[in-house]
Amino acid sequence: MTGIKTYYWTVDEDSPESYPQVEEASLWIKKNEVIAFPTETVYGLGGNALSDEAIEKIFKAKGRPSDNPLIVHIAKREQLQGVVSEIPENAEKLMAHFWPGPLTLVMPKGDVVSEKVTAGLQTVAVRMPDHPVALALLRYADLPVAAPSANLSGKPSPTAAKHVYEDLDGRIAGIVDGGPTGVGVESTVVDCTTDIVTILRPGGVTKEELEAVVGDVAIDPALLSSGQAPKSPGMKYTHYAPKAPLTLVSGSQEMLQKLVNDDRKLGKKVGVLTTEENKHAYDADIVIACGTRSDLSTVANRLYDVLRAFDYSHVDNIYSEVFPQEGVGAAVMNRLEKAAGGRTASE
Repeated sequence: MTGIKTYYWTVDEDSPESYPQVEEASLWIKKNEVIAFPTETVYGLGGNALSDEAIEKIFKAKGRPSDNPLIVHIAKREQLQGVVSEIPENAEKLMAHFWPGPLTLVMPKGDVVSEKVTAGLQTVAVRMPDHPVALALLRYADLPVAAPSANLSGKPSPTAAKHVYEDLDGRIAGIVDGGPTGVGVESTVVDCTTDIVTILRPGGVTKEELEAVVGDVAIDPALLSSGQAPKSPGMKYTHYAPKAPLTLVSGSQEMLQKLVNDDRKLGKKVGVLTTEENKHAYDADIVIACGTRSDLSTVANRLYDVLRAFDYSHVDNIYSEVFPQEGVGAAVMNRLEKAAGGRTASE
């Protein structure tokens, strides 16, 4: 699927509604075409959530399996009507506290959403993004918009418009460039159809933050098992992967360095993903500091950009440090584990 003319609109995110480009982009969504746009997490690839035709174009552009559900994005509470059949009590609490923001709520599906959005499930994932360009686009479109990350399936998610362009130029109708994203990893997805809110995908809102609002929060067993059908977008297949094999190293710095040395003796070009604190501890062809270990939100913010940077460097192998799984560290490690596809090394 190539050869489509991809329009490119540059928008100042501080005053998006003063730019006609946002309204122009929304017209393409109304015509059941797909448009990439920024959110506070990553760039999304948006299409009319009510249209089978638009959803098929999303899957085709991304090369994404059609049994992987999508998140529906809205700009106002009124747009939930018909998208969901009911709003559970815990969902009300979470919406009041975290919307707009990087939190996706899974609720009983309404009757207006395309079946292709939910991959046949009786639930639908919905969020309200906290980004002025995204909200302006959704208001102009005036309909619910399904939007996975705007990248080729399996590749690192895009946190800048240039990433979208690299992956999808010629495959989609347009790209709205609203600058870099903020959080850097996708939204947290929680199931609100159960008595206890359950995290289906860790992300920009932490377990601890959720528990402060709704009490005990569970972790879905499917996060630990690839054999279960996903209730959450982005959890069934290997995702976020750079071109070179990525290995997570839970041993010492000396062990990671030995892995690098062994590869280099074989003539391989090797990259290391580390943090500012440890960037001078390694001798490799490419060493990239991905934020600071003292503030894991900085690691989340830079993660996908760093994974793509290794692609630009044409390394043969990548070794990454691992991170604590508290707070946003849970989302960081979830994405790294998916990107590594099960490749780990430990002492």
